[in-house]
Amino acid sequence: MIEHAHLPDPVALLPGLARGLGATTRTPRWHPGIATGCRHAELFAPARDASGAGLALAFARDALAREQAAETPDRRPFLWVQDKAALRLSGRPYLPGLPAELRHRLIHVAAATPEDALFALEEGLRCRDLAFVIGELAGNPRALDFTASRRLSLAAEKHGVPLWLVRLDARRDLGAARMRWEVGAAPSPQSRWNPHAPGTSTWRADLFRTHTFHPGQWNLRDDGAVLTAEPAPSATPDHGDLVHGSGDQSLAAG
Repeated sequence: MIEHAHLPDPVALLPGLARGLGATTRTPRWHPGIATGCRHAELFAPARDASGAGLALAFARDALAREQAAETPDRRPFLWVQDKAALRLSGRPYLPGLPAELRHRLIHVAAATPEDALFALEEGLRCRDLAFVIGELAGNPRALDFTASRRLSLAAEKHGVPLWLVRLDARRDLGAARMRWEVGAAPSPQSRWNPHAPGTSTWRADLFRTHTFHPGQWNLRDDGAVLTAEPAPSATPDHGDLVHGSGDQSLAAG
């Protein structure tokens, strides 16, 4: 009789050691503020509503708030890279619309091609003087294959600079990112004082691939100070038309 080796509890391991063990009933669920050990995440998002860029910024601020000490705030600049197609779809970052503490720290790169954007992203990840890197690429460019994705992951992990790569109007493909999200805009809660005023930024986020946490769906909300999450309500599955329309006849009549 062969005795199976006892696997350590993934919850008790460091995030890097728990990778590859698979999700179990004791695998933790992600929530804002938790240490993920992830330096490279991808966000698949529609280009029409800027939800991907907005959530990438919210994730970056949440990570900075977790890692920096109150007495030594992180004042390093951050890099934002867009290829030409992404720039055409979503436009340049709007400085007055950025969080106040980040407006003066933006370094923006407009790349002509996906190849140039990937080069700029990898070079940015090698620079420890950057707080984080955000990238926006449109569609599924041939240059962003698994090898290129792996290079980004290795550079982010080696140099400790996190990357949030927004994939605009892209289909899910092979990638080396430790966390992969599909995100979109969600209805904002009604303003407390003025029901006609815009509500806080809200996203529906599907964590469909992860090495350390249970996959799941959340409604994420950024109130300007912290990122909060609550489980998204399960949608009723659509099984299509199981029965043909009966018109004026009873179903028993066929």
